[in-house]
Amino acid sequence: MSIALPGIMEEYGISKVAMGGILTSLFAFYAVGQFINGQLGDKFGSRNLIVVGILGSVLLNIAFGFSSGVLIAMIVIWGLNGYFQAMGWGPSVKIVANWFPSGLRGKAAGILGTSYQIGNAASWALAGFVIGQLGWRWGFWMPSIVFALLGLHWFIRARNAPEEVGLPTIEQEDIEEINNATIKKDCHLGFRYTLKQTLLNPKVWIVGCGLFFLNIVRYGFLSWAPTYMFEVQKATISTAAFKAVAFPLAGSLGALSAGWFSDKFFGSRRAPLATIMLLLLAGFVGLYPHASNWMLSLVCLMVIGFLTFGPHMMMVTAMPMELGTRKAASSATGFIDGMGYIGAAITGIGTGWLLDTFNWSAAFYFWLVAAVVAGGLMLLLWNYKPGETEYQ
Repeated sequence: MSIALPGIMEEYGISKVAMGGILTSLFAFYAVGQFINGQLGDKFGSRNLIVVGILGSVLLNIAFGFSSGVLIAMIVIWGLNGYFQAMGWGPSVKIVANWFPSGLRGKAAGILGTSYQIGNAASWALAGFVIGQLGWRWGFWMPSIVFALLGLHWFIRARNAPEEVGLPTIEQEDIEEINNATIKKDCHLGFRYTLKQTLLNPKVWIVGCGLFFLNIVRYGFLSWAPTYMFEVQKATISTAAFKAVAFPLAGSLGALSAGWFSDKFFGSRRAPLATIMLLLLAGFVGLYPHASNWMLSLVCLMVIGFLTFGPHMMMVTAMPMELGTRKAASSATGFIDGMGYIGAAITGIGTGWLLDTFNWSAAFYFWLVAAVVAGGLMLLLWNYKPGETEYQ
């Protein structure tokens, strides 16, 4: 979508506020979907729910490519796309929680946390090439074909938990269990348990609020950086797309580094590193619009990506597993990520309004303040360390 924005606005004469409304519809429906689908991921398992989400998203992206400029239709289609995409992340985190013990989750979360950065970079590169050659509509159709194939691969290969393939749970170490070929179920402990682990845990609320503000920064850059390069730096759409790829690619390094670093040097405490990275992020967000040449601008964008996705990975992957336990990992993830996407919804239309009403400087100040507040919230959890529970 971010690569297609200039083409859509030019073809239909849509303002930045209206375009921000389309972006906000996805984030708003995604937030609602996270709250609901996080609970459903713990109930029904990750494999089936993610397949349904992929198929729904594929069909809605194809439909959006046939948009005729009717704003309400574009808002509804893109919003529903957000709901179906919200079937992905919470259940994905639950699978990691099921397959990895607590001492390895920082590393595993770091690896998983590269998926949406590398995937984002690949989609921007693909969209930049396809849109440059064939127009903005193919920026929705071509990725849908790729996504459908990945959904088929997921359905064939994915397994919800070790119990499904006759292995013991991560809490068990009995050798007889390892040799037991009986397929078991990853049992659901009931909505009372998953809701309690989510709604009555103040630490989950703090992380969720922190992600709310971090996503204002993250989606500010993800949604609007190519447009900034196109309008202010005078890059072509293809050039802006390929340059913007540096943001998520550097972010994947941030995710890997944060997971490993927090396990190695902070005793699996995520909040201290998140606090440091978020406050540094605020400084580089303020610096970015003052970068005087394209090389300095690119380096600054990469640092912003590194400092954005490092804490983001810990807040949506490692910390929900630890705060929710593996039996409520999807629920805790859905709640935290849902809070984050309320922030993303605000930055969609909010940034569009700031750009139409004021200028790009106002947008950068908006993102800078959000990074500072996110860092302050993570500071509240500085001393928190994951403890041992029955379900880890």
